[in-house]
Amino acid sequence: MSKRIVNLLLLLAVVALVAVSLVIGARNAGGAEGEKFGGTDSAATDLVTESGHEPWFQPLFQPGSGEVESGLFAVQAALGAGLLGYCLGRLHGRGRRDACATVPGSAPQDLPLPARPDDRTGAPPAARSPSP
Repeated sequence: MSKRIVNLLLLLAVVALVAVSLVIGARNAGGAEGEKFGGTDSAATDLVTESGHEPWFQPLFQPGSGEVESGLFAVQAALGAGLLGYCLGRLHGRGRRDACATVPGSAPQDLPLPARPDDRTGAPPAARSPSP
């Protein structure tokens, strides 16, 4: 099979998987009234509260609304993604640097330095007479 057909079949499989999971999830939705999909956090909280357990501590900060809570979560996710991207970039750069160091002639320390003129005479270093 050609690569294009394989990619198309994989795409169709992903779409079918998402569609099936949405249909199954809609049947088994256990959220509060008016919610099609209930989160696991609210379901777990309801179960713990119903069993008679008391919370050990109160939250340090309670957002005023769901929009503020959602915005703070988005900021947290963006910061985490930025940190992850930075770390992966550093690791990738380190790997490239180490790979260059193993090939002779490709590392920066193996390259010849450009000739710099002497401060006093303006002549390149090779043309200078040795110092006494």
